[in-house]
Amino acid sequence: MSRVERIRAALQDAFAPSRLEVVDDSHRHAGHAGARDGRGHFNVEIVSQAFAGLSTLARHRRVYAALGDMMTTDIHALSIQAMTPDEAR
Repeated sequence: MSRVERIRAALQDAFAPSRLEVVDDSHRHAGHAGARDGRGHFNVEIVSQAFAGLSTLARHRRVYAALGDMMTTDIHALSIQAMTPDEAR
């Protein structure tokens, strides 16, 4: 399973999102210090009711928690857009 698929599966399980997009932008960071160790750069856009009532920081913390060890083994940088369905309209 690719890193994108593993990220997608972890977020799908944790949040049952109505929309989820995971993009691997690692190729855009070739030569970057964080890319040398093999970890990647990813963009995540996720829409879930699970984010209702949470601050941006709390939403990001929940995403990090859902990704668990991948944050130290597979992911160097993660850009997150976490929204509720009402915010995504």
